[in-house]
Amino acid sequence: MSRFKLTKKVSVGLAVCMILCMALSLGSCSAPGNTGKAKLRVGMECDYAPFNWTQTDNSNDAVAIDGGSFAGGYDVEIAKRVADGLNRELVVVKTGWDGLLPALTSGTIDLIIAGMSPTEERKGSIDFSDNYYISDLVLVVMKDGAFANAKGLADFSGAKITGQLQTFHYTVIDQIPGVDKQTALDDFPTMIVALTSGRIDGYVSERPGAISASVTNPNITYIAPDPGFQYEPDDAAIAVGMQKGSPLTADINKVLAGISKDEREKLMEQAVLTQPSAD
Repeated sequence: MSRFKLTKKVSVGLAVCMILCMALSLGSCSAPGNTGKAKLRVGMECDYAPFNWTQTDNSNDAVAIDGGSFAGGYDVEIAKRVADGLNRELVVVKTGWDGLLPALTSGTIDLIIAGMSPTEERKGSIDFSDNYYISDLVLVVMKDGAFANAKGLADFSGAKITGQLQTFHYTVIDQIPGVDKQTALDDFPTMIVALTSGRIDGYVSERPGAISASVTNPNITYIAPDPGFQYEPDDAAIAVGMQKGSPLTADINKVLAGISKDEREKLMEQAVLTQPSAD
């Protein structure tokens, strides 16, 4: 009898050990696409090439978008480096431009890496990292349009010009003498459609976005006016947006400092080359 009890105890003990081992084994495994790291939820439009766009597969090291499809572009490459530097798993959260700030302040996303400029107005509600790209403003027009040969801002007098909603791009239009300022539009694809359909004569863009538009749309070009727009340097810079007082700021700045100017330019060149076709 005593031997039976001993055997039973041993059996129960072995069973418990097996269950514990299985639990530990399962806990150490990761489901497909799950690294076991804490997630870093990064918001971006996924609709602003060459900074960020949506594509159907993971070619050119695109990153899965939460909910489906994949994201590529310059911002995605920066987001990868930030996530690696923080030892976090990158999750791209596709978010409309006007929804990015609310998503960040509500905690739906951890960071904004979306071609966003650290303007004074935005600094009132969120914090920013050091700049990770600096550009300038240009005007995107049709190659055969009435303003294709314009040089300075004064040459756009009478032109129907717009910019993206809730950006400083839209505000600088007022610097064009005699401009026919149009209603702000939601995003750059919408502005491109408005331009190619003849509803507008041009729109304000950062240079990389203008290059992107001209690469994918052979009938589009851009003009860097001289004299050009006047604005604060940070208005044409790009930085990572985060919640006020975020503990991630110093670490993110350290990651960004490790990306050389040459590498940043190469990343942008590669983004322009690999962006999806407009077809």
